[in-house]
Amino acid sequence: MLGAAAVALLALAVYGGYRLYRRTDALGAPAIVTPTMDVHRLLSPSLAVRWDRLVHGNAPPSGPRPKLIALTFDDGPYPVDTPLLVDVLDDLRVPGTFFLIGRDAQQYPELVRRIAAHHDEIADHTLTHPDLDRLDDAAVRGEILGGAAELGKFVSDPAVRTLLRPPHGRYREATLRVAQAAGYDVILWNDDPGDWRQVGADELQRHILAHATAPEILLLHSGRLATIDILPALVARYRAAGYRFVTVGQLLAAVGPDQLNHPRKNRLDGP
Repeated sequence: MLGAAAVALLALAVYGGYRLYRRTDALGAPAIVTPTMDVHRLLSPSLAVRWDRLVHGNAPPSGPRPKLIALTFDDGPYPVDTPLLVDVLDDLRVPGTFFLIGRDAQQYPELVRRIAAHHDEIADHTLTHPDLDRLDDAAVRGEILGGAAELGKFVSDPAVRTLLRPPHGRYREATLRVAQAAGYDVILWNDDPGDWRQVGADELQRHILAHATAPEILLLHSGRLATIDILPALVARYRAAGYRFVTVGQLLAAVGPDQLNHPRKNRLDGP
């Protein structure tokens, strides 16, 4: 029989192996899932692929990467914060991609039209904002198409029926297959600075600058004053580093999914 020390060492080894295994999931988390991707292979890679992720950290190929960034804003629209956000983006001459909830659009259709009038992109964030990984296929499809139908009552942006962000970034393999069958690109992100956790403005900006990539999809949220507060300085810092701000649709037209799923790190917080 194994002694207590041996059992403890075995338990530590198992736990350490599990943590490494989970880390390979994080290293391989996609920023985008297109309708043609093999989602099973994407979410359940071989051990060889997982080992390569640990060793190389999913390092992108050498060579320059396009310095393009898409600012994305989840949730809403909200009656106070969303107009402030739209006005700041307009003043900065920066486009945003707004993933709006169909139920909220029903309440504030004039705000949906206002976002569109400022030439920002409007995309699908489902009808009621549920955890899609907890729903069956029929319910997932209903949430996706229901959200698009509500948004489509107020705007004609094609992104409403082509770009989807799952609420809370939660999905299963089956979730992605339903979205693919409906013709959607599932848009996740390269960086989540956590503004949904009510992070302060200084901490939020430090995180974003420290985790910059090229190219980049940045996850932010409507209805967060700290997010609005940092935008002028943040935009100036990215522009000084040679970045151009685009919508998600423009980003997808300019770069392929491989570059988004394996971007080059490009820290902006150093000297």
